[in-house]
Amino acid sequence: MENQLNSSDFKQKALHFANQFNVCCFLDSNNYKDDYSEFDFIIAFGCKAELNSSGGNAFESLKRFYEDHKKWLFGFFSYDLKSEVEDLKSNNPDYLHFPELYFFVPEYFIASKNNKVNVILGDESILHQINDLVISEQKVWNDLTIKSRFSKEEYIKSVNILKDHIVRGDIYEVNFCQEFFSENAAINPVHTFELLNQVSPTPFAGYFKVDNQYILSATPERFLCKRGSKLISQPIKGTARRSSDFEEDERIKTRLKNDAKEQAENVMVVDLVRHDLTKSAVKGSVKVDELFGIYSFPQVHQMISTISCKLDPNIHFIDAIKNAFPMGSMTGAPKVKAMELIERYENTKRGIYSGSFGCINPNGDFDFNVVIRSILYNASNKYLSFQVGGAITFQSDAEAEYNECLLKASAILKVLGDNIVH
Repeated sequence: MENQLNSSDFKQKALHFANQFNVCCFLDSNNYKDDYSEFDFIIAFGCKAELNSSGGNAFESLKRFYEDHKKWLFGFFSYDLKSEVEDLKSNNPDYLHFPELYFFVPEYFIASKNNKVNVILGDESILHQINDLVISEQKVWNDLTIKSRFSKEEYIKSVNILKDHIVRGDIYEVNFCQEFFSENAAINPVHTFELLNQVSPTPFAGYFKVDNQYILSATPERFLCKRGSKLISQPIKGTARRSSDFEEDERIKTRLKNDAKEQAENVMVVDLVRHDLTKSAVKGSVKVDELFGIYSFPQVHQMISTISCKLDPNIHFIDAIKNAFPMGSMTGAPKVKAMELIERYENTKRGIYSGSFGCINPNGDFDFNVVIRSILYNASNKYLSFQVGGAITFQSDAEAEYNECLLKASAILKVLGDNIVH
């Protein structure tokens, strides 16, 4: 059932309406052109069935959950499922307490394509309820004091230690992250997300609520997508600032495209993704569709490559997700050793950060993002967190890496008030 509606106005009302339910998921392309997205935006809310797993056998549980329902599923994978994929541990402190894996079958599912709104699950009368909603103006947050788990000096010291590991040959690339956080944070999650999505609209943005836990995401990155028998991954490695001056902005963009260090980082992650996809691919079908593509977002230019393969029909699509998880752009190479060092030198459990959320359709097609440029919030203990990081290689300059972290955090800091205590 399709309806021609003012999609921008409807989108806002739909999110506020869905937020009244205990569980909801909103995914927004922000009108970016994308060859693989099925819809412009989708929203699912209400819960007919749910899977909440805290590791051990989460991927197998999801496989059974899908087979039991064969309906639209929405959910997320925590980074710490790495310990189920490989022989790893996560002993760093966790202040957010998100499930390691969560999926739900929605009561209502609404999708929009080309300004046409389609009620896929639920009664069409829900559209009238959404359109009649009056959105009240509310304060977005109290005064937030944002702290970092690392001082600048500690971060630089850790980067240089990781470079020593590279010199010794333990690894040749690692994604090293730091957490910014606020305690006793009272925010309005839906209004905060709307502000973030205005400041930094991105093609894989989203809002996910499970009871009192929230993901507010302005991520530009796709982890993995399945369309028919084709798997597609689009890792990001390579970042440069934007300029308000058009000519300077174009020069920055050109420099990024031709930067040997950024290209080296990108090639490393492309090789890693090719290796991960090979585990699930028809032999000889893995290919690089685009190398070093430059894409521009409000705060940054990014270098993005696209790798695809044909899924082996003998491999379950959820095993294909597991085989590529966690994503290469947020780990390093060799992957297992990089994840060991991440655990050793980072000082917070990543949890849902650098995990993924998205949806699976009844036919087993899916689309999942990478949880970066995202605010994570637990309303029960009023803990707010966002993490940022970058690829550390032999060529990395520790201070430049620290500044790149702040650049990646700039949209979130702008939304939250820039009140950092170092």
